[in-house]
Amino acid sequence: MPATVVIGAQWGDEGKGKYIDILAHDADIIVRFSGGNNAGHTIVHNGERYALHLIPSGILRENKTCIIANGVVIDPKVLLGELDGLMSRNARLANLYICPRAHLIMPWHRELDALQETFRGEHGLGTTRRGIGPAYSDKAERSGIRMGDLMEPDLFAELVRRNLAVKNAIIEKVYGGKPLNADSIIEEYLGYAKRLKPYVRDVNSVIHQALEQGKHVLFEGAQATFLDIDFGTYPYVTSSNPIAGGVCTGAGVGPRMISEVLGVIKAYTTRVGSGPFVTEQNNEIGDAIREYGHEYGTTTGRPRRCGWLDAVMLKYAVRINGFTGLCMNHLDTIGKLDHIRLCTGYRLNGVIIDHYPSSLRELAQCEPVYEDFSGWPSVDISGARHFNALPEQARLYVRRIEELAGVPFRYIGVGPDREQIIAL
Repeated sequence: MPATVVIGAQWGDEGKGKYIDILAHDADIIVRFSGGNNAGHTIVHNGERYALHLIPSGILRENKTCIIANGVVIDPKVLLGELDGLMSRNARLANLYICPRAHLIMPWHRELDALQETFRGEHGLGTTRRGIGPAYSDKAERSGIRMGDLMEPDLFAELVRRNLAVKNAIIEKVYGGKPLNADSIIEEYLGYAKRLKPYVRDVNSVIHQALEQGKHVLFEGAQATFLDIDFGTYPYVTSSNPIAGGVCTGAGVGPRMISEVLGVIKAYTTRVGSGPFVTEQNNEIGDAIREYGHEYGTTTGRPRRCGWLDAVMLKYAVRINGFTGLCMNHLDTIGKLDHIRLCTGYRLNGVIIDHYPSSLRELAQCEPVYEDFSGWPSVDISGARHFNALPEQARLYVRRIEELAGVPFRYIGVGPDREQIIAL
């Protein structure tokens, strides 16, 4: 049962889409198992840049099957917009299937997301306001509407009216917003249903049959370890479990079916939105990393916060996910700096610690302990295809990260294109 899981090991935006696209070459099925359109994967293919938010990153590979599983929350308008965008560029697409158990993002979810974030004021979480959190809340509250419900017009209309009676009361009486109209929502979403119906099927059977037949299934993570609702920097997290364990509930597979778990990192660290960031460089170094690495959100366009690579975070991610291998991006970016720092521990109240605290107050008090490395700004490594072709400074940096993580690198990215990869 060759099942591979690809997970972000930091705060997202590590470039998972690139490795999923590469690994999809040898996969039969690519499965997205968590998150919503608050996630963004960017793929560079034949010099063209594709930004995907819901559709699995293997969609540009011919003769593959791509699945949006039950753990994903789906905004049907966004999903159809992605499909139309790919088709308008004459992309030859893989087969796409959608799980009927996947929950829908409804207009009231987007409305409540924006109202709640505004209401929080200075204590806002930095959400994308796309309705992901409220959709997962309804799922847990057992009042959500699923893709399968959308395929039954009478049931869907009943569920919309039942839900909206409660949601409008909250929108108006709690937040002072304007009520939404049930009839217009029903009409809009049933229009989506007609277009999406050919894609909806029992994907769990497809996944299990493939595994039983010895086919290669690739599970695609969205967001990342430190955005996990249980193990991330709560409450500055997403509303799902984007760690390796989330595959089991997000796609309906047992842990024994998973044979490999790959963690994706950048050669530095970034995050979007609020929350602690021990190695953040809110200075000219952070600005340089941002510009060299084009660190602006795929989904929001927001500038990302940038800082040095944090091995304390990485070791925690290895432990939580059980990584069997690591993939790095942006080694070429960090090498443009004359001087590079790598965080190997935290100093908390005068004591060196090597674990990641669960308390945000403790995290805020942590000071990074660094090791220093030389960059290689005069050397262009974008054409390197073998590890020994890298300059010595780059090799030392990579091997030290590997040593601290306790997990070997499988791939190293030296440029944005899928061919700009060193396989180890």
